Amino acid sequence: MKFITPLCLLAATTTLIAMSGATVVADPQPVKHSPTVAASDRNEAGALFQRLRNSQLQPLDANASLEMVPRTLAETVNPASQAALLRGMKEGLEGQRQIEPPQGWSQISKTLLRSETPDVATLTRELSQIFGDEAAIQLALETLKNQSLPAPTRRAALHSLVAQQNPELPAILPELITHRSIRLDAIRAYSSIRSEKAPEQLLSLYPKLEPSAQRAIIETLASRRNYAESLLAAIKKGQIEKQAIPTYTARSLSEMLGKPFTEVYGDLGELSADKEQLISKYRALLTNETVSRGDLHAGKAVYDRTCSACHVLYGKGGKIGPDLTGSNRADLDYILLNMLDPSGDIPEAYQLVTVTTNNGQLVAGTVADEDDQRLVLNSIGLQRTILKSDIQNRSTSPYSMMPEGLLLSLPDKDVINLVKYLRTTEKIAAKP
Repeated sequence: MKFITPLCLLAATTTLIAMSGATVVADPQPVKHSPTVAASDRNEAGALFQRLRNSQLQPLDANASLEMVPRTLAETVNPASQAALLRGMKEGLEGQRQIEPPQGWSQISKTLLRSETPDVATLTRELSQIFGDEAAIQLALETLKNQSLPAPTRRAALHSLVAQQNPELPAILPELITHRSIRLDAIRAYSSIRSEKAPEQLLSLYPKLEPSAQRAIIETLASRRNYAESLLAAIKKGQIEKQAIPTYTARSLSEMLGKPFTEVYGDLGELSADKEQLISKYRALLTNETVSRGDLHAGKAVYDRTCSACHVLYGKGGKIGPDLTGSNRADLDYILLNMLDPSGDIPEAYQLVTVTTNNGQLVAGTVADEDDQRLVLNSIGLQRTILKSDIQNRSTSPYSMMPEGLLLSLPDKDVINLVKYLRTTEKIAAKP
């Protein structure tokens, strides 16, 4: 026996804190309530929170702590509390595959699958996959293949199957890539699964796809050494122009392939020593373990405060910078290089254009639209249309509008929470 606070139990407990309105301090204190949560939900969440919190103070082995959540689930019929517990349990088991289900899971999961609350049934199926339940795995495969289902439902099934390294995926992914609504997710799935045919399949599709999918292919082919070797060969043959390789990807390829890559790609242009030190600093801070303990809702708050004015994520935000919804946000190097060296790789569509008009007005933004008569610029908070006959001077800056010191202005806790939120694959539920 040993004294531990297992992640699944900790995460399940944490998800109940917001519902109950509890304030966790060293010694138990009276529960504080949030007026946005129904009284019945709040009272039950508070009781469950106290029970799980007390269990964390007891000497439990890993199995006993995992089994605590199903036992607690069996004692509640409140859908909101059930969903909170299931979500916390899933977060705590994130990254694990084919593990033994805790005692009592078989019985309680049958009840939860009949729930009329979609989140409860969905989370139960996803957990059952983690526990190796064949029926749950088969249902996820059927959901993924069913083109009549909504794209978010199919994407969720794909993500759960990728997380479990399902062996049927390599045969399914080529077909999925032909469907635009799920294309980027299918391309990036190759990064997480092993497929000897992946480079050939992706490179054959490359010239037929839109720019966002082409970039996703490049990023995916840079994720594994054997993929990267095929990518390098494609660059040599002219199948992919070296200018299409983003700076952050080129750096990864240089580290992975060494001289053979730089001989083809050319000089990367080293980051300044200060930036290299900062990247090393944040890599050390943002370990998977540290980020897993971050607060999603706090991370969203940081994002809304610092990023949403310029970037769209899940359909909301400004349009000055690239839409982050389909970007490679799961890759820490991608996040760090783009935030610490934002001017290192600016797509042409997002270069900063500054215009001086005949009446002396200065307007800066990224080009939203342009024709022979007018120029439309996206600026923070608004879109400006300028007649070309009114333009006295126009220049394009090599520097990003995004400030280089953004991360430096944030406390480490905010950085951790922000990165956890940026790594999400779907819109998170509103905080209770």
